[in-house]
Amino acid sequence: MNDRLLRACRREPVDYTPVWFMRQAGRYLPEYRALRKRYSFTELCAQPELAAQVALLPVDRLGVDGAIVFADLATPFGGLGVRYELQEGIGPVVQRPIRTEADLQTLKPFEPDGMVEAVLEEIRLLARSCPVPVIGFAGAPFTLACYLVEGGRTREYTRTKAMMYKAPAAWERLMELLGDAVTLYLRAQLAAGAHLVQLFDSWVGTLSPLDYATKVLPYLTRILAHCKETGAPVIYFGTGTAGLLPLLATMEVDVIGVDWRIALDDAWERIGDHHAIQGNLDPAVLLGPFEEVERNARDILRRAGGRPGHIFNLGHGVLPETPVDHLRRLVELVHTSSPEGGNP
Repeated sequence: MNDRLLRACRREPVDYTPVWFMRQAGRYLPEYRALRKRYSFTELCAQPELAAQVALLPVDRLGVDGAIVFADLATPFGGLGVRYELQEGIGPVVQRPIRTEADLQTLKPFEPDGMVEAVLEEIRLLARSCPVPVIGFAGAPFTLACYLVEGGRTREYTRTKAMMYKAPAAWERLMELLGDAVTLYLRAQLAAGAHLVQLFDSWVGTLSPLDYATKVLPYLTRILAHCKETGAPVIYFGTGTAGLLPLLATMEVDVIGVDWRIALDDAWERIGDHHAIQGNLDPAVLLGPFEEVERNARDILRRAGGRPGHIFNLGHGVLPETPVDHLRRLVELVHTSSPEGGNP
């Protein structure tokens, strides 16, 4: 197996920078669009053979160094007794949002058996056939809480913050339940054959450093401690986290993913050389000419400076309009560039 991704996570030397893309198995791929004409997103996720097929598409088409599991961030909700539906272009919509102590009583302790079995079987299939490491993932407690409290995606997260401030006991209980669920879910994925996992904290950039430190970080610390016992690398990623990086640096996590709102070398200085770093090309750059993609990619590689522990990725997920050939050429560019960002 090509294990460069795993070695980079551990800050070990590699002969070229490994690269994968968040949302790399998605709507920009014609093969995926063809499958979506026959199956809904929910149906694809529910059938392990199809989900594994989708997860392998970018490995075959692009030559990326990791295959992320094809699943939805809300998958663990079923194991908590939450009823929700995945709406096209919107994401998970929770039928009964969790906003009070009484609402918390509707949640049950998470059970990975049964409710996430399709994901675990997909991982088993990938682990037997995938030529690169399999990346499991879960939403982090704060991001999952945002969906549960707001009822779906939003811009301001005012209901979530209101619960944090007005009902601190309910917030603490919700984060404990979600923290336990995420821990069990990630460990189940690793036991099924995932080689590493990523925690997505997509909306955590909406928080102040004080709120992050007191209302979010303690629950992440517990999750990471349990995952560390497995020996598998863990990546933590959030958007808009430039102001939170000194706090992220206190976590026992192998890799910190950063978005494009901060230069890679500045971010690495803030988190320290004891962490690997993942990032951080703006996904929108890929909508322009490839000359612009190359200019930005080489700048990121130059800022990485050849230090062990850089994983090339986007600062968020691949956009649906992205040309497939741009991604393929970007992978080739990263693989064939010297650590300083020039030609070998």
